[in-house]
Amino acid sequence: MPHRNLLAVVAWMGGALLSFSATAIAVRALAHTFSVFEMLAIRNAAGIVILLVLAGLKPELRPGLKPRRFPLHLARNVLHFAGTDGWAFSLTLLPLATVFALEFTSPAWVALLAIPLLKERLTRGRLVAVLLGFAGVLIILRPGAETLQPASLLVLGVAFAFALVAIMTKRLTQTESTFSILFFMNLLQLPMNLAGVSRVFWSAIEPAHLLPLVGICLGGLLSHYCLTNAYRRGDATMVVPLDFLRIPLIAFVGWQLYGEALDPYVFLGSGCIVAGLIYSLNREAKTS
Repeated sequence: MPHRNLLAVVAWMGGALLSFSATAIAVRALAHTFSVFEMLAIRNAAGIVILLVLAGLKPELRPGLKPRRFPLHLARNVLHFAGTDGWAFSLTLLPLATVFALEFTSPAWVALLAIPLLKERLTRGRLVAVLLGFAGVLIILRPGAETLQPASLLVLGVAFAFALVAIMTKRLTQTESTFSILFFMNLLQLPMNLAGVSRVFWSAIEPAHLLPLVGICLGGLLSHYCLTNAYRRGDATMVVPLDFLRIPLIAFVGWQLYGEALDPYVFLGSGCIVAGLIYSLNREAKTS
C-alpha cells in the first residue's frame, strides 16, 4: 500500500470514528421520544435529500443514481438494516463502551472472511492488530455471567452482520462510487425502517430534538462516507483494526455525558488495542 494511501485510510477512519460517536450520542438523546425505526427512518430520509441535492449541484455524481450491481446493493443493505437497528436498540440497553466493545468482535470475522471472499492477505501486522484488538475487548468485558444477557448476544449478532457488510462494501468499491453506495443505502433502508413505524412520528419533533436530529442525520451520513472511502483506499483487514479506537473514545464520552463508570480495565484493554494498531500501521508503512 502506498504511504499516501495509508495516511488517507487513517484520516478517513478518524472522520468515521467521530461521526459514529456523534450518532451514538444522538440516539441516546432521542431514544426517550422516538423508536429505533423512527430515528433511522429520519436519518435515511435526510440522507436521500442531501444526496439528491448534491447530485443536482454536481452532474458528475448523477451516474451513481443508477446502480450497476443492484443485487449486491440489496443484500448489503438488508444485512446493514438488521445490524444498524440492532446496534441502535442496544445503545438504549447497555453502557456505550460495552456496546462498542462487543461490536468489535467483528474484525476477527472480517479478517477470516476477507481471505476467501476478497482474496486479501492476512499479513503478520494485520493479524497482530486483530488479535490484540480482540484481547483488548475481552479485557474490557471480562466475560462472565453479566456479559451473557440477551442485549449482549444481540450485539454479537450485530458484529457478525457488520463483518459481512464490510466485505460487501469492499466488493462494491471496485465498481461503485461512494455516492452510489450511500444513496442506495438510504434509499433501500428507508422503506425497511418505515415498515416498523406505527404512528405519525414527525409530529412529535420539538425544538429540543433539532440538535440530536442533526447529529443522527449528518453523523450517520458522514460516518459511512468516511468508512467507504477508507475501504476504497485500503484493504478491509487493515481498515477494520483502526475502528477499534472507537472503544476508548466512546468510553470517555459515556463517562463525561452519562456518568458511566470508567474502570481500569477499559484503559488496559484500550492499551492492547492501540498497541496492536501502532504495530500494524508501522508494518504497513515499512512494506509500502
